[in-house]
Amino acid sequence: MKVEKLNLNGKKDSIELLDKIFSVKINSKLVNSVLYKTNANYKGRHAKTKQQNEVSGPTSKIYAQKGTGNARHASRKAPIFVGGGIAHGPKGESSYKKRKLNKSEKKQSIASLFSEKIKNKNLLIFNDFVSEIKKTKEMNIIIKKFDITNSLIILDKVSKDKIEKSIRNIPNIKVTDINHFSAFDIVKFKKVVFTESSVKELEKRYA
Repeated sequence: MKVEKLNLNGKKDSIELLDKIFSVKINSKLVNSVLYKTNANYKGRHAKTKQQNEVSGPTSKIYAQKGTGNARHASRKAPIFVGGGIAHGPKGESSYKKRKLNKSEKKQSIASLFSEKIKNKNLLIFNDFVSEIKKTKEMNIIIKKFDITNSLIILDKVSKDKIEKSIRNIPNIKVTDINHFSAFDIVKFKKVVFTESSVKELEKRYA
C-alpha cells in the first residue's frame, strides 16, 4: 500500500508499505489480550512479608505441651505471636506468575494497531532528519505545524541523534526506536510518527 511521506517543508511524496503490517484486519480480541498481559507484567509487586520459616530465632518449643494450663504452642515464630511470621501475607515478585507474550501475538497485535492508526489517519511518515534541531522552541513549531502534539515518535538512529535533545522535554511525546516500544505505547498516544528509515527497519523486523 502507498501512504504519504512528508518533509519539514510540508512537501508530500509517497512511500510503499507492507500490507501485512499496515493493512491487516484489526483483531481487537488479540490486542486486548496483549494489552492485558503487558500491563500485568509491568506491575511492580514488591511487597513482601516474612513467612514463619523466614523469621530468625530458635525453633524450640516455648514450654511443655501439657501441664502448664496454657494453650499448646510450638515456637515463638508462629504467626500468633508478635514478631513471628505473617500468615497469608504478600510474598514478593517471585511468587507472581509472569504472563507469557509470544512473538506471534506481539507481531499480530502491532500490525493490527498500526493498521488502525492508518485507517484513522493517525500515522505519519517523515523524511529522515538530516539537519540537527537543537532548540526545543524549533521542535515545538514543527510539532504544532503537523499536529503531532500527542505522539509516539519512532526514529532511526541518525534521526534520533539529530532531534532527541530538542524534543525530550516536550510533554505528551515519547521518542523511541523500533526496539523499545510496545502495543501499550501505540494505544496510549493518539498518533504514531515514523521516519522513512525507521519504518523500513520495522518492516524488516516484523515482516
